[in-house]
Amino acid sequence: MLNIAAWYGINKELTKYPIFVRMNTVQTIVALSTPSGSGALGVIRLSGPDAISIANSIFKGKDLTVQPSHTLHFGLIMDKDTILDEVVIGLFLAPKSYTKENVVEISCHGSSYIIQRIINLLIEQGARAAKPGEFTLQAFVNGAFDLSKAEAVADLIASNSKASHDIAMQQMRGGFANELQGLREQLIHFASMIELELDFAEEDVEFANREQLKNLVLRINKVISRLITSFELGNVIKNGIPIVIAGKPNVGKSTLLNALLNEERAIVSDIAGTTRDTIEDEINIEGVIFRFIDTAGIRETADLIEAKGVERTLAKMKQAKLIIYMADALQDFDDIASQITGLEKQDIPYLLLINKADLLNAEQKERLLILSVPVHFIIAQSHLGVEELKDSLLETVNVKNLNTNETILTNIRHVEALRNTETALNRVLENVDNPITSDFLAMDIKQALHYLGEIVGEVTTDDLLENIFSKFCIGK
Repeated sequence: MLNIAAWYGINKELTKYPIFVRMNTVQTIVALSTPSGSGALGVIRLSGPDAISIANSIFKGKDLTVQPSHTLHFGLIMDKDTILDEVVIGLFLAPKSYTKENVVEISCHGSSYIIQRIINLLIEQGARAAKPGEFTLQAFVNGAFDLSKAEAVADLIASNSKASHDIAMQQMRGGFANELQGLREQLIHFASMIELELDFAEEDVEFANREQLKNLVLRINKVISRLITSFELGNVIKNGIPIVIAGKPNVGKSTLLNALLNEERAIVSDIAGTTRDTIEDEINIEGVIFRFIDTAGIRETADLIEAKGVERTLAKMKQAKLIIYMADALQDFDDIASQITGLEKQDIPYLLLINKADLLNAEQKERLLILSVPVHFIIAQSHLGVEELKDSLLETVNVKNLNTNETILTNIRHVEALRNTETALNRVLENVDNPITSDFLAMDIKQALHYLGEIVGEVTTDDLLENIFSKFCIGK
């Protein structure tokens, strides 16, 4: 019988990481791991077989080459006979380190001059400047974690809210990868059974129960469908939820933005058409990032600059996750109703916000409420009703009760791979009940396994890995 791992391209030692052959694994890399610029401390990281000996060559203190792993050592960094800095060096011996190689972390003072001098000294002693994401790439190549977990590291670094942090942490801890691995192992089992049938084709023996295979594919497709659906929510949590504040000129859009941000971000004026371009800023509401976009008032105008602003407003509205359409208490009811009709045609969730609500009487409020749309009454200038609006935003975008223990996708690469997997599995479903030969059925299963393998990095290309890790910061 053929080797199933080789036939399906699942050689865990070699073909799992094609760039392993390309990379020069004997090199030691170095980079600053803390943000660049002056600060109290800077941490310089080395990784590779010679990391400890290279660091030891410029360190005056204990002999680092004979010290145990996970220890800290105080001493001096020397440039020949000149003391450059007092430092603390952390040692992490292979394989008990982030990259599974020897790792040295030098904590020095945060002077950009000192940091650059130390890095230059390390390069002179044989280290090479690391490329973006190369430490994490080394960890991936050395089997510290799979590709989906490596991408989660980048998401964790970039997380700017509790929700995005929780999702990245859940993926980094293996929630997504573990879920996929279980599905993939079941598919591999059926693939091996079908391959066995090919070896005994002349005997007309069936080793893979077609009904069980069909049920498995249906279960896998159900999981895949749920994961793909989760991307819409995951993407907006990762990148911020875009909310456009729209309405006619001078209804209080900029005042509302300032009230939400609690600062004078936008210019407020009684002159209609003051806002000529979009103004964007972010706030964190209960762990979720909202990206508010204040826009030019929507009206017909002969002013070319203002008209351009209106055009951009309409474009931003089409890209929004939610539209806050703002009117004021003095605006004509029929005019508001007409604007609501236009919003409904865009098929984007929206809230109707009535500003200067203190000018409305009970009858006017009742009339607005019968529009059968979500209506909120506020006084933007005094911030009255703004906190209630924030609660409504969380409910409207369906993240208030977010369960980050569930797997939520935030990476479009994963979604595309799952869609391709789904397509291949749908072909399996089409063929499993038809009098089709086992080799064609095996090809579709192999294709599904290929796409699942792309997600965790069991099937990779150099271009794919370079694209992924080039987005990391240098030093990670």
